[in-house]
Amino acid sequence: MEDNKKYPRTFHVPTSPGKCSDDKVASMNIVEKVLSEEIVITEKLDGENTTLTFGGVYARSHATYTTSSWSTEVRTLQRLIKHDIEEGISLFGENMEGIHSIEYEKLDSYFYLFGLRKNATISNWKEVEEMSFLLDLKLVPVLFKGRLKDYKELETLIQQFTKEGSRLGGTMEGIVLRPTREFEENEFTNNVFKWVRNNHVNTSTHWTKTWKKAKLWRA
Repeated sequence: MEDNKKYPRTFHVPTSPGKCSDDKVASMNIVEKVLSEEIVITEKLDGENTTLTFGGVYARSHATYTTSSWSTEVRTLQRLIKHDIEEGISLFGENMEGIHSIEYEKLDSYFYLFGLRKNATISNWKEVEEMSFLLDLKLVPVLFKGRLKDYKELETLIQQFTKEGSRLGGTMEGIVLRPTREFEENEFTNNVFKWVRNNHVNTSTHWTKTWKKAKLWRA
């Protein structure tokens, strides 16, 4: 049976400057509980949250497969690898074909993998890395993997990352942190969190209205 469940909503960490009035924010206690174990911090890319399954590609709506003009490259990719995507598997990633607010200088793929779901389980990070290797998919930039002492140490790291800028060249949109272990999907909001830069949406017209195709770095 085709899995068309959307990627769960990611809560902001308490000090995320980019949170809006309708965003959900995780409690400090829950975030610090995850920080007490091994975590991985990845760069949050300014793209379109996209899910690849055997049957097709989902974007904002999971009622039907996307046919948008800015998902052409990702839909082509899905057709190439679909027979390697088993039933019940969802590949989560960022579709970078359409430029949003950030135009990256070193973009080397139109799809960056950041998560893997097997039925109702969010796979551990090692399995995400293995899937990236087996299917020759780019992985989102990994900024840190290990253990942190406390939330203050996390804030220090975030300041360092934002100062350095995106690993793909340009401004860094934000970060996502999660434990390296697997967990059940119904526990997602207690395990995955984001920090987003202030004024991350800085255009008055939605990007889809006048969208432009991103250029690959070495194309």
